[in-house]
Amino acid sequence: MPENETKLSRPLVVGRRRDGRKCYDAAVKRELVEACLRPGVSVARLALEHGMNAELLRKWMGRYRRESILETSISSRSAFIPVVAESVACGSTGIVLEITLPHGLRAHIRNITSAEVAVLLNALSDKPCSVSTSR
Repeated sequence: MPENETKLSRPLVVGRRRDGRKCYDAAVKRELVEACLRPGVSVARLALEHGMNAELLRKWMGRYRRESILETSISSRSAFIPVVAESVACGSTGIVLEITLPHGLRAHIRNITSAEVAVLLNALSDKPCSVSTSR
């Protein structure tokens, strides 16, 4: 066996669906993707070695990267998202709020009354935090 051939711990394909598509073992998929992410590894060669399409393997790699980034960002944040009121101004027409969320989303709310601010905050508190919801 060549030195650069990647050996998986178990078979990649675990069955077939009714429509003929293959079912893959999730742990082995991850193992294969992690092998692809090593420096100097050819994705096309690995795909050929394991009897699959290189584009499918690249799709798995993209999903793996997105999930890794999401896991990292979730683990580094608390369960609550801070809302920073950059400025609050009271005038004769009502309150003006400028809010910036940590990911950069900005909201400008004009002519809102204090009662409406309370309703807004109550409505936001009922929403699940993105950290606590499953995909």
